[in-house]
Amino acid sequence: MSSQLQPPTENKMGVMPIGKLLLSMSGPMMFSMLIQALYNVVDSMFVSYISEAALTAVSLAYPVQNFMIAVATGTGVGINALLSRSLGERNFPMANRVAGNAIFLGLISSILFAVLGTVGARFYFQTQVTDPEIIQLGCDYLFWICLFAIGLFGQVLLSRLLQATGQTFYSMIIQMVGAVLNIILDPILIFGLFGMPAMGVAGAAIATVISQFVGTALGVYYNRKKNPDITITRENIRPNLPVIGRIYSVGLPSILMQTVPSILIFGLNQILVSFTETAAAVYGVWFKLQGFAFLPIIGMNNGMVPIVAYNYGARKPERITGTIRLAITWSLCIMVVAIALFQIFPAQLLGFFQASGDMLAIGVPAMRTLSLCFIVGGFTIVASSVFQALGKGFLSMTIAVFRQLLLVLPLSFLFSRIGGLDLVWWSFPIAEVLAGLLAGVYLYRIYQKVIRLLAEDGYKF
Repeated sequence: MSSQLQPPTENKMGVMPIGKLLLSMSGPMMFSMLIQALYNVVDSMFVSYISEAALTAVSLAYPVQNFMIAVATGTGVGINALLSRSLGERNFPMANRVAGNAIFLGLISSILFAVLGTVGARFYFQTQVTDPEIIQLGCDYLFWICLFAIGLFGQVLLSRLLQATGQTFYSMIIQMVGAVLNIILDPILIFGLFGMPAMGVAGAAIATVISQFVGTALGVYYNRKKNPDITITRENIRPNLPVIGRIYSVGLPSILMQTVPSILIFGLNQILVSFTETAAAVYGVWFKLQGFAFLPIIGMNNGMVPIVAYNYGARKPERITGTIRLAITWSLCIMVVAIALFQIFPAQLLGFFQASGDMLAIGVPAMRTLSLCFIVGGFTIVASSVFQALGKGFLSMTIAVFRQLLLVLPLSFLFSRIGGLDLVWWSFPIAEVLAGLLAGVYLYRIYQKVIRLLAEDGYKF
């Protein structure tokens, strides 16, 4: 996508002061992630005006949507780490092959989801609820999201190519334009404004698809015109099995790690609907609202990963440790603000979703309990991203599986039997604390066995 094969000087990720670098890399991504979080919340807010059944349907559909996002972003993590490391090693032919295979993987993944999602949507909803209205609304939503999955994969993977080469400003523009356009189109297509037909939840899905295609178009433009570190040719797009294997050696654990929430949500919904379908709607709202806390940290991590990976390839351990310390500090500051908001204003937050009296009675204590996860959640997310950047994605996966499948689901099931709905919410902060301890142990071992030894002569990657 560029005629320049080699950048003339070393990439800024190897020379710029750490504080300034992390801010320049992460600032745009944190801002774009906040916009994404706003979109996620506003999308559900508009749907809640249709009916509580519509909100429940979209909440039940989210595990499938999240699985698609997991495959896209997990593949992007593998691409990001390998591409940044290749640039750090100044292996530009490998960097170009990685970028080309990113395009190939996006095309194949979108075709698979288009087939599986459109064929299996009704069966998926029938395994969870019996209400025909919720089932139909959910199918209406998933049909469009899955059929045009290529928009999601194009937007995410092209953004990751920009992030991996330090062009996070353009990545931010892609995410921001897509999210803002989605927010604008949502009420127009859902409620039928400006002469458009009212399409309900299907309109919400179509608004999402349109915004993703616009993001993809911007991604193509910026990679062609503004990304001098990579050159994508038709030859590089051809599948290269060794390159794909290296991408997924990091990306697959990330995909599995991000798929775990989908499994968690699906399993937890089965527990919650045994009390009331409103409880599932409350959890769906919580999952969207927590994005305001966690997505800025994920945005920061998107800027941190290429920095750590680049300096790993360049064998600069002091820049790696400085970046990690600063990222952890910033994440803790974000979490302090988040937990204060959820503890003080839970009713007001639920009020944005047309919460009924029953929904408030369930949701207010739930929000206060669930937000206790923020105390250690930020640290765990940063540590997991460090493992991915260093090619140790399996460690991130084990943390996610340990927290959400081995702890949250069994504890939720147990608490639902012995203490009722309010006790179910406590499974989350308990699991988060234990997962944070495991992440701390892993991070210490990575420092001792990998980072600290980088500068020693004879050390092998």
